Amino acid sequence: MKTRLLRLLSAPLLALSLVLSIMGTPARADTDAQLALQWQYAWNTYKFSQVVDPLPDGRARKSQSISIVINAPRTRVFKAYSNFENHIGANPFLERVVTHSDTTKHGVRTKNLTAIEVIPVEPDPITLNTHAQQRINLERYCYEVDSWSTGNIVTHQKIVFESLGASRTRVTENLTFETTVDLIDFTLSQGVLAHQGIQQGLKQRIESGEL
Repeated sequence: MKTRLLRLLSAPLLALSLVLSIMGTPARADTDAQLALQWQYAWNTYKFSQVVDPLPDGRARKSQSISIVINAPRTRVFKAYSNFENHIGANPFLERVVTHSDTTKHGVRTKNLTAIEVIPVEPDPITLNTHAQQRINLERYCYEVDSWSTGNIVTHQKIVFESLGASRTRVTENLTFETTVDLIDFTLSQGVLAHQGIQQGLKQRIESGEL
């Protein structure tokens, strides 16, 4: 059952990754220090935490929200869901997450990190690095993520956790994608499907007690 689920969830991730793979690099193990330098370069160059308005010519932005109900208390769901280490397994291509800094100020925990995905394509696997900043609001049960990935795709996310009582939690992901005009519709559709797949994977693991 678990293998069948992972195969189903991997389809949209693979579709989007195959488009980006021509701009990726052959799979290699960058050191944490190298990844930190790449993160800083992306942060300085692409300013991916900023929502530019208007967008430069040739780029477009589209948004969509998705929700899922998880049968577990909000505190537990929030803790498990907001830890990107737990996304390994829910995202079938995610190999590891490297945290470059982790600080907390005024109830907001800020993490600068890089997620490393290895895409199994022939003749050689492709590595895609997504550089991100995650801001976790510990009191309001929500977090935001801004990220940049290969192909100059910028993603903004706000994930909200709502207690429904009776140990049930609704998780709503508000997703915004920015990329070139010719890729925006594909990026939105496949990105949403990928996030829905990860939601299902996390729901299964939380409800089973694995997380």
